[in-house]
Amino acid sequence: MSNTERIALFIDGANLYATAKSLGFDIDYKRLLREFQSKGRLLRAFYYTALIEDQEYSSIRPLIDWLDYNGYAVVTKPTKEFVDSLGRRKVKGNMDIELAVDAMEMAEHLDHLVLFSGDGDFRSLVEAVQRKGVRVSVISTITTQPPMIADELRRQADEFIDLVHLASRIGRDPGERAERMQRYQERRPASQTTAEENENEGEDEE
Repeated sequence: MSNTERIALFIDGANLYATAKSLGFDIDYKRLLREFQSKGRLLRAFYYTALIEDQEYSSIRPLIDWLDYNGYAVVTKPTKEFVDSLGRRKVKGNMDIELAVDAMEMAEHLDHLVLFSGDGDFRSLVEAVQRKGVRVSVISTITTQPPMIADELRRQADEFIDLVHLASRIGRDPGERAERMQRYQERRPASQTTAEENENEGEDEE
């Protein structure tokens, strides 16, 4: 990558989380941003995720807040709940359209688009962006069984980067997460903490 190359990151939050988890590490988003800032002119880093709006506390909320204040453009939308044919409550939250629209709008300003996802639905998007003269790298993994990336997406990309090879540069020290969550718990109102503890006790009884 040239230091003058115009770069944008498009992060499928749920997909990246699942991929990193399958590889046994957590993403350090500060280090991730720094990694790509060192490779060129990082114009934008988008992070996409769906949120359950009616929850008082979501485990992802501290991350979303941190990303918002630290150089990421966070794009969210509420999840949709439905009941499947077996009567089970399901939650659906797909950000593919939002990511695709932003990528197409940004393409004319970019030299290099970096997509953090293994979702095969993005193959057509990658092809469309490439037709605009933009080089596309896709970051996921083939280390797991089955691989986290769809074969058609990997074939379409100009470059495939296995997330496992980035772990040492963008991974978080496992001890940091526990410390961070402890600090967050200490800052939260006692009433909210108590309510969640009661919920957890109810789950244990079941």
